[in-house]
Amino acid sequence: MASEEELFASVDALLEEEPQLPPPAERARLREAAGITQARLAVALKTSTQTVKNYENGRSEPKSPRLEAYQRLLKGWAAKYPAHTSPAAPAPVLAPQPGVPGTFTGSAAPEQAEVAAPVQAPAALAAPERPARSATSRRPAAKKAAAPAVDPRFPHGPLAVLDGDGSAYGAGGIVLDCPATTIPELVEWTLLESGLGAAKLNRYGKDSDPLIVLTAAAAVKLGLPERLEGHEQRRSLRLPEDHPVVKQVTKTKWQLTQRGFGPWARIYRKAQGLDRQCVQLAVLSWDALDERSWPGVSEMEPADIARVLGVYAMRVITPRGSTAVSGLELMTALRPPTKAVRDEETGNWVSGYNVGSLGTEPLDPAPPEATPEHPVVVNSGWTGGFLNEEAYQWVRDVDTLSDEECTLPFAVGLDLNTAFLAAAARLVVGLSAPDHFHTPKFNPKIPGSWLADLSHIELDTRLPSPFTPDGTRPTGAAWYQTHTLAYAQELGHDVHPIEAYLRRETGAYLDPWHDRLKNAYVDTLADMGVTKDLNDVEFLAAMEQHKQNDPALAAVLTAIKATVKGGVGKLRERPQGKSYKEGETWPALSRPTWRPDIRAAVISKARVNMHRKLNNMVKMTGLYPLAVLSDCVVYPSPGESPLDFLPYAASGKPQPGGFRLGPTPGLAKLEGVQSMLWAVDLMETGLNPARHIKGGDAVLDEGE
Repeated sequence: MASEEELFASVDALLEEEPQLPPPAERARLREAAGITQARLAVALKTSTQTVKNYENGRSEPKSPRLEAYQRLLKGWAAKYPAHTSPAAPAPVLAPQPGVPGTFTGSAAPEQAEVAAPVQAPAALAAPERPARSATSRRPAAKKAAAPAVDPRFPHGPLAVLDGDGSAYGAGGIVLDCPATTIPELVEWTLLESGLGAAKLNRYGKDSDPLIVLTAAAAVKLGLPERLEGHEQRRSLRLPEDHPVVKQVTKTKWQLTQRGFGPWARIYRKAQGLDRQCVQLAVLSWDALDERSWPGVSEMEPADIARVLGVYAMRVITPRGSTAVSGLELMTALRPPTKAVRDEETGNWVSGYNVGSLGTEPLDPAPPEATPEHPVVVNSGWTGGFLNEEAYQWVRDVDTLSDEECTLPFAVGLDLNTAFLAAAARLVVGLSAPDHFHTPKFNPKIPGSWLADLSHIELDTRLPSPFTPDGTRPTGAAWYQTHTLAYAQELGHDVHPIEAYLRRETGAYLDPWHDRLKNAYVDTLADMGVTKDLNDVEFLAAMEQHKQNDPALAAVLTAIKATVKGGVGKLRERPQGKSYKEGETWPALSRPTWRPDIRAAVISKARVNMHRKLNNMVKMTGLYPLAVLSDCVVYPSPGESPLDFLPYAASGKPQPGGFRLGPTPGLAKLEGVQSMLWAVDLMETGLNPARHIKGGDAVLDEGE
């Protein structure tokens, strides 16, 4: 059976077979270059001025025979008035090196992605009042407190939560009347009457499919079981193919993806012209919203669930599954693999590569970047070792504690806000397949994997080694990502790689992903009362109560953080299921976004960032950490507050280079406080105080 990705690729291929027009902005440019008004063009095409406006802002597309006439006109204008393309920013010139050709492309500076401006919808953030019903079906009433319509095609926002009485609660406090009593009727209503959906995040991307979230009562009313039963993993549960609802779907000529009808189901028909026909369903009582990523959301009232998911959809993306899946989908939505390009021979607009994206074809990783079960490894018999770029899990040896440290009363935990997101900023990664080199000269500007021996480097044992996740000193040659070796150079050590797998085409692929998630994180915190203008004392006080101020926004914030870590983890998704055999492919490998090298780059940079701060703290304060776990570090302290040991200048401002408090990615917040005696007891038994410093036997998620 075809995979979900293959089905959508087939649909997209059908779209590409349609007569191609240039992008909407180019249509407007060509008309203006010819000195023709929209009204005059409307007369020539025998249509209205508003229709021409819609053609030029992407809201609608012409149908045959007007399509061919419009295409002919634009083709003629394009020949007369070619676009003036500005020269691309020059790639860094890399000096020729032994074993490494100087033909790498890409810039170490982040390029600007063509991303739609973030949508502001203040009404979606306010706690829902008693909403009025929309006059879309049975009970006519005026709409009230609706979020401003950002796209006339989707006046009611990206999603709705359907209850058992036919009320569909949308973002911004609206309620729609849904008369559907079967799943096919629900899909038809969603596409034709609901006004749900969301505009694309990039001019070359696709609009988001509308999402309908089903409460338990709604699921039962539509013929679904209240719970999905089975002994398999939750993610693999689905309705059997002979279930009456599945038969209803297929009988009415709708299709399910290979994922089937599970907690997240996608129902579609092949596209007609340029219009996608697809609706996504999420069944709450089937655990569609994981409690770890969406705390308390499944137990909320439908209007509150719509508010939580609506804010997330407007600031991040319409959920497409788990937060990890949504994190990965966001990368592609912001960096679509293709765009319309003009074929110089035929003059037609065809699908072409979108520069800066990962393209449409999956790439095999280099053997050391793969996982041991990967076909590249198994089929080649690779025995040369693997990259081990993971987050820190380090506990200091209690024998290195001084008497002065042991007499300090408190252990204070600091947590870096979305450390992986901070590491993704301005991160240059490979966009092409890896090439193999022997004894190359190290170049910190080239992303890749390098085999080198760092075991000779002497470092203070009161700090974790920056080269290994467990903080121990390397024992011989090992594979490292570029950032790890670059940091060894930064510390003053020579680096002499033995071999390397490097990529010629590079770019800051994750920049738009970073920017959108950073804005979502900072804006959501600000709505909870934690703003950038607070001083450190005010920041700590605001963080103590921010979750109590608004539990719904607290859930959004947790989901944003889970989107970051889960999205990075998905770049190296492992095979699932007991039936998998080593050396076989698994579904994730068919994605262009299966990129373990990019995951390694993010984690390597995050770990290096952490060590740099640890090192600077020693220089500024003489303090050494007790333990580190991913983005959490524990320090001995004379008081219960980070203010008692963080470095400040005489002016009262935080010293740059160390840990600093604040609400933006990469800055720190208080994770928890315990007694120093408690921390030492854990350290003596080999447990990590950073894992438990928050209390309640807390465990941090390391990202995959």
